[in-house]
Amino acid sequence: MKMIYSNALVVAILLITGCAASVTKDIKVDAEADPKISFSGYKTYAWLGTAAIVNDPEGQWEPPQFDADAQLKFLIDRELGKRGMSENSTNPDIIVAFATGIDMEALKLQENPESKMSVLENVPQAALLVILIDAETGFVIWVGQAEAELSENPSGDLVRTRLDYAVTEMFKLMPKD
Repeated sequence: MKMIYSNALVVAILLITGCAASVTKDIKVDAEADPKISFSGYKTYAWLGTAAIVNDPEGQWEPPQFDADAQLKFLIDRELGKRGMSENSTNPDIIVAFATGIDMEALKLQENPESKMSVLENVPQAALLVILIDAETGFVIWVGQAEAELSENPSGDLVRTRLDYAVTEMFKLMPKD
């Protein structure tokens, strides 16, 4: 019985990770860090705030009752916590900010499978920037970015999965020293 349970668990994990990979395959992540900075010296952070540059007039991207700003703040808090940093709004080492950009009317050349010709199609796009600023100098020390295609009217779970992937992958690119 234990063998059946453990096999079922392995299959379930493979299915979940396989699904996660397919819903995140279009997400491109990159980051740049100031090469002169030792990130191990930063222990505290504070939030600058959030900015939203959104072109989604009909609410096609963010599902009802889903707060993308709160989710992004949670994910970034989690990743900074993994690095031993804690939030301190009175005397932080770094300031954290993020901005999102959504364009539901973006156009892109796509190949028509029947004619093999490129045609202009609507392909909604999104971008996320996470910015870390040295609180003492005011200089940007790290920027992470993610870009992806969007689908209209996604579920909250799908958006949560995609945001989690983007933020996690972005912070993997942050130097550890």
